[in-house]
Amino acid sequence: MAENERIIRSFIAAWSRLDPDELVGFFTPDGVYHNMPMQPVAGRDHLRAFIAGFIRDWQSTDWDVLNLVSKGDVVIAERLDRTLVGGKPVNLPCCGVFEMEGGKIKVWRDYFDLGTYMKALQP
Repeated sequence: MAENERIIRSFIAAWSRLDPDELVGFFTPDGVYHNMPMQPVAGRDHLRAFIAGFIRDWQSTDWDVLNLVSKGDVVIAERLDRTLVGGKPVNLPCCGVFEMEGGKIKVWRDYFDLGTYMKALQP
C-alpha cells in the first residue's frame, strides 16, 4: 500500500515538469486514462499523444495533494490542480482514482467539473 501511495505522489509531482514521456512511463503498457468528461484513452502511444495535446497550452502546473488514501491496489488522491493555461490561472479541484498493477498505473479515472476549467479560460 505505501509503495502505491509513493508512486502516485511521484506521478502527481511529475506533472509540474510537463513531460509527456515521463508521465506515460508511470503507466502499464496497456494503461488507461479516463479524464471523465472525455472518452478513455488506452495504451502508452495514445496516452502520450493525448497528454501532449492536453498540456500543449500549459505554461506551468502544480498539483497539491489534499487527501490521499489507498487500499490494496487502489489509490485515491483528492487534489487542487493549479495550472497556468495561455496566461490564465486555473485552479481546479480534482479527485483521481488509480488502479495499480505491478508498481504502474493500470487505470486512472480523474473526476472534476469541466465547467470550472472552461470558465477560468474565458476572456
